[in-house]
Amino acid sequence: MDSRIVVIGGGFAGLWAAAAAARARTEFGLGDRVAVTVIAPDPFHVIRVRCYEADLGALRVPLDDVLGPIGVERREARAIDIDPAARTVTVESAAASAVSSAVSSAASSGVVETLAYDRLILAAGSLLWRPEIPGIAGAFDVDTFAGAQALAAHLDRLGDAGGPDEAGRWTAVVIGGGLVGLELACELPARLAAARDRAGATGPVRTILIDHAREVGSAMGAAALPGIREALRDAGVTCIGGARVGAVDRTGVTLADGTRLPAWTSVCATGMRASPLGGTLGLPLDPLGRLPVDAFLAVQGLAGVYAAGDIASAAADDAGHRTVMSCQHARPMGRFAGFNAVCDLAGRPERRLHFAAPDYVTVLDLGAWGAVYTAGWDRGTLVSSGAAAKATKQIINGTRIYPPLDRDAASILAAAAPIIQAAPATQAAR
Repeated sequence: MDSRIVVIGGGFAGLWAAAAAARARTEFGLGDRVAVTVIAPDPFHVIRVRCYEADLGALRVPLDDVLGPIGVERREARAIDIDPAARTVTVESAAASAVSSAVSSAASSGVVETLAYDRLILAAGSLLWRPEIPGIAGAFDVDTFAGAQALAAHLDRLGDAGGPDEAGRWTAVVIGGGLVGLELACELPARLAAARDRAGATGPVRTILIDHAREVGSAMGAAALPGIREALRDAGVTCIGGARVGAVDRTGVTLADGTRLPAWTSVCATGMRASPLGGTLGLPLDPLGRLPVDAFLAVQGLAGVYAAGDIASAAADDAGHRTVMSCQHARPMGRFAGFNAVCDLAGRPERRLHFAAPDYVTVLDLGAWGAVYTAGWDRGTLVSSGAAAKATKQIINGTRIYPPLDRDAASILAAAAPIIQAAPATQAAR
């Protein structure tokens, strides 16, 4: 091999960056002269945006099923350091790890080695941000597959155990009223009821959604708010807006005003921050911890380094909008970063593509009620709601955001082509 592209991360941006690089090396006639290596802490590409769902069976795609057929190497490891001057990445092997981020502050326990790169694509993703609240570290989450599994196992234990309907046993508190909090809150009443019924209990189930916004769901825009209100009401979710959490413990949540909410299930859905790996590079970060990238997704101030997905902040259009931390932007960003990195190596910088994502939509799952589908950066246009929006959401979550699953190199490489978005398409996934 003459040169190597290293991709850090196996999520939406990382997988598609690697696939796009594999596609581009063929397009430029580089063949075996360019190696592409993905560093990821576990062997699966997780459809992270589905972790709020009850059925987790289809949420993991083996990375080797996508990377293997197109000649991309996979290293099961975590990146723990980057030396841009030497163009090296230090990794710690992680053959069995439940950690989904591409960086860990835990003490070293695996084999540490250094990999040289000619071009680096940072796609290390993001982590759940937990505010400084006593006990919040013990709350469940659906930020990762492991977190979703832990919540599911907890609900199973509630249903398997006998005993009386003690206060809070069939109550769940969701902390945070953003996209994830809303989607999970609409799912939990049915899951709690199923657990209660398995236990042969008769007590009422209760799901409480807490947010600092005065009206829960208002951040989703005025067009979506009527549907959100109706869906939460139909699901039996109790909303507490304009509230702050003071403490969390095993049997409940205490609000900052002293109100006690008995609950055996507390879930943290308080937003995301970029992987701390970006912070090791000594560059200014945005408030979400993201690295600044230019129109080609090259990290500003670092030669030979690109970034894509949740760890990067890119201009989405000429109106001043920036990319959001979502697969809607991570997937195309990865494709552009992979293609542009190969253009550099091929000595064809004029072929690099300018990234743009002027169209922005949100499709919010609201459980049995349906969903709300909005368009626009202010979510000002309601495209559809109820069953129609739910059908769109199921297509997005069940098909559109998945890579080809047929292990066919031609179909994988075809799907990795960067798509130039020149006009609103209202077809992207959040």
